[in-house]
Amino acid sequence: MIRKFSLLLIGALMGAGLVVTLSVASWETTGTANAASSDTYRQLNLFGDVFERVRREYVEIPDDDKLIASALNGMLTSLDPHSSYMSPDNFEDMTVETQGEFGGLGIQVTMDKGVVKVISPMDDTPAHAAGILADDYITHLDGEPVRGLTLNEAVDKMRGKVGTKIKLTIVRENVEKPFDVEITREIIKLKSVKFKAYDDIGYIRLTQFNGQAFAGLTDAIDNLEKEIGADKLKGYILDLRSNPGGQLDQSIAVADTFLDQGEIVSTRGRNKEEVKRYYSRAGDLAKGLPVVVLINGGSASASEIVAGALSDHHRATLVGSKSFGKGSVQTIIPLSNNGAIRLTTARYYTPSGTSIQAKGIVPDIFVKQELPDDLKDRFPQQTTTEATLKGHLEAEGEMATDAEETPAADSTEPKDEKEAYSPSYVPTEADKDTQLQFAFKLMHGEIANDAYPPKGEDK
Repeated sequence: MIRKFSLLLIGALMGAGLVVTLSVASWETTGTANAASSDTYRQLNLFGDVFERVRREYVEIPDDDKLIASALNGMLTSLDPHSSYMSPDNFEDMTVETQGEFGGLGIQVTMDKGVVKVISPMDDTPAHAAGILADDYITHLDGEPVRGLTLNEAVDKMRGKVGTKIKLTIVRENVEKPFDVEITREIIKLKSVKFKAYDDIGYIRLTQFNGQAFAGLTDAIDNLEKEIGADKLKGYILDLRSNPGGQLDQSIAVADTFLDQGEIVSTRGRNKEEVKRYYSRAGDLAKGLPVVVLINGGSASASEIVAGALSDHHRATLVGSKSFGKGSVQTIIPLSNNGAIRLTTARYYTPSGTSIQAKGIVPDIFVKQELPDDLKDRFPQQTTTEATLKGHLEAEGEMATDAEETPAADSTEPKDEKEAYSPSYVPTEADKDTQLQFAFKLMHGEIANDAYPPKGEDK
């Protein structure tokens, strides 16, 4: 099989960090900032005065490096939930993770309401085996409160030497009291692609967009075609459920795998002229076979780029529930030997020019994932979305609000059934997977729907 993708943009992935779409830029190429006013310099002098007062009079001798790092992180996190400062150690950890292996628990997390919130546990990791669920809150680490820590500090504490244990205190909706879960750290290998042949259908699950995503996908297509037989293969199911995102270049490559031409995504910065467009290259590696893409409330960022591109080009039918709504790009900007900043620098748009920031992608066919009885009284009945995160980048046309005072996007009855809430839960057993079973029936013709196969003018 000829691989048609050439590197478009170097990215980096925080495997245990925020839901992000990342690119990398040098400090020198980030553009020219607006000239600072005299008032701005007075405010900077104020910062210097406060810094010196703290150093001189605080009850204990403070750590200067920590003071500066906290100030930088406070400035960045006040912008939106996805911008932050990374210390040299955190930046080095991120670089290690990009290589596909690190020691830890295996969870994607964000910061919400001052504590760590689980976006989703990674498949086949200690966190997954311990029963950690999406939307769990982690309030204490080994008995020490999380509140007051930055996300990077909390993530750093959850990592450690392989074989050592850590106790997480979990707060879960509809569970009366917090409870402790002890987890043993293991090597987390970021294998992002799994695949399996189900008779004449190739099933491919993409768990995150790390540096191995595209290579893993093409390998999966090769193997499935050989196992099933090119003459018998009916199509592919691409499972992006609970995939929190990752590298921008990998999302472009994955979408390109199924497309023969056309735009995949565009990114637009603060200035109108800051528009970048990324296009597919000739050659659909799936050879035009039908594709169903599974999404849910945990599908974010790079997942939404792929789902949006394949939907807009009528290359795939989207099945499941509405996605997370993370429509911004974070650029990693190294600061010489002083770590790096993760800064939101652009919004991304689907080929039809649609921004999904704080809105999400609505599936063509809504299918609610049923929960097993033992989880129904413990699983959250409302999903966390970009729109519910405090300080989120506003959707186009959205009025500025405080997310903590705004009802969750799915808290009221939706006008469109396709926007209804469905838990971000993916069963490990295929026969209990409502959304997957629906996709099988749809592709085998046991269920008819106007959205399959996709057709009509661009949305």
